[in-house]
Amino acid sequence: MYAVIVGGGKVGYYLSKALVYEGHEVLVLEQEGNRAKVINEELGSVTMRGDGCDILTLEKAGVARADVVIAATGDDEINLVACQIAKARFKVPRTIARINNPKNEAIFKKLGVDATVSTTDAILTRMQEELPSESLVHLSSLRGVGAEVIELTVGPGAPAAGRTLKEIQLPDDAIVAMVIHQGEGIVPGGSTVIEADDELVVVTALRSEERVRKLISGS
Repeated sequence: MYAVIVGGGKVGYYLSKALVYEGHEVLVLEQEGNRAKVINEELGSVTMRGDGCDILTLEKAGVARADVVIAATGDDEINLVACQIAKARFKVPRTIARINNPKNEAIFKKLGVDATVSTTDAILTRMQEELPSESLVHLSSLRGVGAEVIELTVGPGAPAAGRTLKEIQLPDDAIVAMVIHQGEGIVPGGSTVIEADDELVVVTALRSEERVRKLISGS
């Protein structure tokens, strides 16, 4: 199988590593030079510098003969565009996109992405599996009572980067349920320091979602 992975971050790296070890042909498209160099040093020459949303870059990557394109960046918009180009322009038979905001899942499917993967939903499903049945009822009703579970990636320079949860001062109706740091899930406390590239799973009231996003990611 020939797999093209857009994005060489943590998700893209570990995914490409697993596929390479299984004997598949893999190419990672990564824009950042140092990151591409690190992946090539660890996995061999599997990385090409370039924009996964650029048609010429995708042509050079041989996307036309790919069996699957996996968009694994931390930006939903980039993941959607990369999958759409792969599907419409290069007739790739299978496209898979990582989604960071569960709200986007419906639009991804509507616009032709074959499959989506949401870390937030995966964690929520695991939590539901681990909790007693009484708690399952409570969790599944969260979205029906004006609450939302969202996933946010902390970029370099984001308001939350380098600060403790206590210093971020989230609204009273929002909590950080989990911090994913270098691939490891952490249940945080007030003294937990949020670092760039961390991913946060936040349970928040709908009315506070926009403020939470600004305090953590700045957008």
